[in-house]
Amino acid sequence: MSTQTRIDRRFAELKREGRPGLVTFITAGDPDLETSKQILFGLPAAGADVIELGMPFSDPMADGPAIQASSLRALTAGQKMRDTLDMVAEFRKQDQDTPIVLMGYYNPIYVYPNDKFLVEAREAGVDGLIVVDLPPETDDELCIPAAEAGLNFIRLVTPTTDEKRLPKVLQNTSGFLYYVSITGITGTAAPDVNKVHKRIELIKQSTALPVAVGFGVKSAEQAKALGAVADAVVVGSALVGAIAQNLNEDGTSTSKTVPAVLDLVGSLAAALRAV
Repeated sequence: MSTQTRIDRRFAELKREGRPGLVTFITAGDPDLETSKQILFGLPAAGADVIELGMPFSDPMADGPAIQASSLRALTAGQKMRDTLDMVAEFRKQDQDTPIVLMGYYNPIYVYPNDKFLVEAREAGVDGLIVVDLPPETDDELCIPAAEAGLNFIRLVTPTTDEKRLPKVLQNTSGFLYYVSITGITGTAAPDVNKVHKRIELIKQSTALPVAVGFGVKSAEQAKALGAVADAVVVGSALVGAIAQNLNEDGTSTSKTVPAVLDLVGSLAAALRAV
């Protein structure tokens, strides 16, 4: 991509400020559209530097119980891809600077279909995509068309990505690289900070892209420890867990739902700003 994106600008700002960024994940439409909007619109002021907005899907195979449940809540509430794009467009009316990355699985994009999705995502103000079930061998399917549409395509690197595989993963990646800190699904284990540090140091020998660390980060202490070596820390399961813990018995939102999430974001942001 020849032009600088919001993601590029945000990571350049973080580098100038000498601090790691906070990347927050929520699922669009969880627990309902209006509550999800309130959380989304409040994230930048709470301290989020980049926002990952999950595209609800019925079979989120890489995700643990917390994010699976958030996707189910959103789908049950009627969330559609059009609603998710409209959320981003509405967000852009008040915030032109905070990057938004749509994260999820290929099926909801494929059935939209691809060409229409890329045009409408760009028009809405989406900055990048993370599509966890599209390997580099399928770059012609969505990755390259997304780049041509002006969207960053962000790849995952895992603890099992070896030196032979890494160049292939990096080939068409842009924006930042997402390092999965554990082997397994999201939110089910705590990362080993020392192992993550060593792995990121090796990855950085192969790319100038910023590296964000996610999967399993639940506390401010963990975020701070990982932020000492990563360019950003991604927190998702803890945030959707805060939503789940502050719902009525029937799964509807309460007066505590939005503040609980934003307060947690604030504590995570404060920890990372202290690195």
